Amino acid sequence: MDNLEEKLEKLKKAGEIHVKVMEEAVKLVKPGVKLLDVAEYVESRIVELGGGVAFPCNISINEVAAHYSPCYMDEKVFSEGDVVKLDIGVHIDGYIADGAVTVDLSGCYSDLKRASEDALRSAIKEIVPPMKVGEIGAIIQEVIESYGYKPISNLSGHVMERYLLHSGVNVPNVREKSKEYIDVGDIVAIEPFATEGFGQVVDGSERYIFKFLRSRPLRLPLARKLLKLIEEKYPYLPFSERWVLKEDVKYRSALRNLVVSGCIYAYPVLIEKERGIVSQAEHTVLLTENGVEVITKGLL
Repeated sequence: MDNLEEKLEKLKKAGEIHVKVMEEAVKLVKPGVKLLDVAEYVESRIVELGGGVAFPCNISINEVAAHYSPCYMDEKVFSEGDVVKLDIGVHIDGYIADGAVTVDLSGCYSDLKRASEDALRSAIKEIVPPMKVGEIGAIIQEVIESYGYKPISNLSGHVMERYLLHSGVNVPNVREKSKEYIDVGDIVAIEPFATEGFGQVVDGSERYIFKFLRSRPLRLPLARKLLKLIEEKYPYLPFSERWVLKEDVKYRSALRNLVVSGCIYAYPVLIEKERGIVSQAEHTVLLTENGVEVITKGLL
């Protein structure tokens, strides 16, 4: 098991790559540009700089809050009125830097963007380990509501462990009476979401991000072949439909089969309940004896 020093070194390296790639990616988000081109740039650049892709590049627009990653041969392009959430994950040896920014192409949602960013900064500033996660949620909620918006109550930040994006401890974006707390040594993704809508997300019908769950006997040869590939290439972290279909486009039906069989999980695209526009800001922090180390320092 890596000690805190080694953990910090690997996290910092992941964070450095994250900041560089995010700065480059934000400049690419322009009207008329394909989402697919940005996602593929992000993922290949992470690898080029010596990192691993912790999850498929998320590019969620307007009322879509999270989990949209361009699909295979995706033709979608950015429009002038778009509010774009760019969520990127980098890992070094399983230690993950997860961070997100909002790019407001419309120029009309600077306050909404600021609400999530200010909530993030305020929450980080107030962290004193050990700290109950509900207290962090209270800070986030207060800041977002002070801007006249709503925090998204059923989305949360999360404690991460090596090769594990969600360790089981969530960091809410609203006040909660949870007994869970964060403490020294924890790697935490804090990610406030602000909206002009209802303040909750619902599952959309699209699913382009998947995660391996378990191996099972399967009847269909193509499904067996795909499961073997997933176990070898993506045993721990989420993967994209796109990555699999690049290997063989025939895997599309096998993916569905693996979801139904319970071998893999499909993440639904998450949409604001009243179709309100959503902003997101996210940093990964490491809690140390000397305070809070922000791993993804950069654009925010």
